[in-house]
Amino acid sequence: MNGSLDSSMAKTTAKQSTKESVPPAAKPTATVQSKARLSGATKAPRTASGKRVNPQVLKQASAAALAGTRERNEAGHRMAGRTPPSESTPERQPGVTRKVDQSLRDTPVDMIGNTITEDEKLLQAPKSSEDGYTTTDPWRVMRITAEFVEGMDALASVRRGVSIFGSARTSPDDPMYQAAEETGRLLAEAGFTVVTGAGPGVMEAANRGAKRAGGRSVGCNIELPFEQGANPYVDTLVNFRYFFVRKTMFVKYSNAFVIFPGGFGTLDEMFEAITLIQTGKIYQFPVILFGRAYWAGLVRWLQSRVLVERKISPGDLDLLIMTDDPREVVATIAQSYPAEMRTVEKRAISARSRKA
Repeated sequence: MNGSLDSSMAKTTAKQSTKESVPPAAKPTATVQSKARLSGATKAPRTASGKRVNPQVLKQASAAALAGTRERNEAGHRMAGRTPPSESTPERQPGVTRKVDQSLRDTPVDMIGNTITEDEKLLQAPKSSEDGYTTTDPWRVMRITAEFVEGMDALASVRRGVSIFGSARTSPDDPMYQAAEETGRLLAEAGFTVVTGAGPGVMEAANRGAKRAGGRSVGCNIELPFEQGANPYVDTLVNFRYFFVRKTMFVKYSNAFVIFPGGFGTLDEMFEAITLIQTGKIYQFPVILFGRAYWAGLVRWLQSRVLVERKISPGDLDLLIMTDDPREVVATIAQSYPAEMRTVEKRAISARSRKA
């Protein structure tokens, strides 16, 4: 018994001696933890499609996105029975053609054959203090100003404008193409001017409907790294180099937006209009989503996530009007137009009285 107890005490003493002989491990400092994170201890986030993010993935995604944009545009022209302008026109000459500075006015091409657009040059950050940044960007502002002037001059006579957006890759056999054409026709018959991005697909359909009804059909084209071309149903065509100038024209010369099924560009126009209404820049401006089934998922997400987390107000959802009927589109716009004009006039009178 005593031997067993002595043995147990000896083991305990040995354990304590071992613990005392080994210093306690130091806790990793914040610097060590930070270095561990930077050295790849944490996993990279994933893209929306599930790929691990790294520079090569982002590069490939950007190239694929541009190629997809070109493919959809060309497909839209082919489905309408035309040769895509990117395959038939060697060079384009959009917008102002007078040259002031060769370094700004030339149209360079990158290493993979895509045209370097004016938007791309504008959005590039300066690489050093010696890259001509202080001498080129001020001149670029002059070109931007000229593009605003040109656009406003060409569109100054537009009244009762309605901008229609949607996918370029929509064939004439698609029900949405037919609905867009019918919407354009009914709008023209009601005295509205149809404004689009001048491309194929939904844009072409809306211009086609307006033209065949004897109404005014306007197209606001944009410079892309490939030749986009305009559909043959545009009466007034304005070519833009800068997206933000073009987007300004869509809002300024429209009294409503009709959003047909489309991709990121279509979503961009929709959310910009909603934001301008939400921030009090435009008033009683109908934003109509055509195709309930297509937009249902987005609206459910806005309701179940964005609204529930109070990122928007309940009334913000009422800014989106949904329909499947071209007649409802025209009726809604026709009903809203007089109220919109009264609001604009009242605010103009109020602004003048404050100045006086």
